[in-house]
Amino acid sequence: MDLAEIFRVMRRRWYVLFPGLLVTVALVVAVLVVVPTKYQSQSTVEMLNSQKATEAFDGNPFLSTQTSLTGMADSLARNLNSDASIADLKAQGLTGTYVAMIADNAQGPLLWLTATGTDPAAVLHSDTLLTAYAAQRLQQFQAQKSVPTSAMIQMTTIVPPQNPVAQLKTKIEYVIMAGLVGLVASLFGCFYIEARRRPRTVDPEAEEELAPVVDGEDEDDDQDDKPDSRPDNRRNNNRSSDRNGDRSDEHQSGGDGDDLAYGPAPRQRRRQDEDVEQPTVQLSVLQLQQDRAKKQSSNDTEAPWFAP
Repeated sequence: MDLAEIFRVMRRRWYVLFPGLLVTVALVVAVLVVVPTKYQSQSTVEMLNSQKATEAFDGNPFLSTQTSLTGMADSLARNLNSDASIADLKAQGLTGTYVAMIADNAQGPLLWLTATGTDPAAVLHSDTLLTAYAAQRLQQFQAQKSVPTSAMIQMTTIVPPQNPVAQLKTKIEYVIMAGLVGLVASLFGCFYIEARRRPRTVDPEAEEELAPVVDGEDEDDDQDDKPDSRPDNRRNNNRSSDRNGDRSDEHQSGGDGDDLAYGPAPRQRRRQDEDVEQPTVQLSVLQLQQDRAKKQSSNDTEAPWFAP
């Protein structure tokens, strides 16, 4: 089936395809309405060295970045993603979901704090709470270890919480899936109706095999089969002539001692072999004669009454 045939079927079964397309459009609109649009806000924070560690750099923390700060950033991100931190943030009014992770391709101790939800204002508020909570957790870790204030690691906000941005990837995937399902169902219904309504064609060879046998054809088949017995009849005649010739030779030989001693024995064995095969040959000849008699009688009955 080519494209032209597909379009012809769609045009003939428009009364099936058109309602299916309407249902597909309704399904897509329902997905757009039911599936909510998600928004996302993100902020970026960085770990800075303590005031004591930056004395050699005239108190500039950005000049004394150490490898240990990256380890501390990873530890803080794991703590923020724990169930205890989630419960604390929910109690403070955070809605939706969030994630804390080390920034991709970062060359320093940078953290991404991302909040996600369906309400843009709530998402921005949640990201702000998450950024402040991260700084608090960093101070609590160091206070638990009795770290002097001058030696505590600090945190600064590199990128404040951004305005929420719509995340349409998941929603678009659902819309495309709904459209494809509706379109495939419409085409399937269209071709199903076409297959049920289209007249069925019978193979000519199958018709010949299923055609009834006519009496005339049976007679022709019988006549075709009859010549098979003619070679047997000719063979029987040849054998009879041979047998008569042998008998005449016997009478002509008379009292010849050599013929009586050696001649009759092979002929007698051959006549015995012929007698064994003779009933089969006679049956075929008899069957041929009966068929001819039936055919002659049928021709006589079918002849007109005024025939001579």
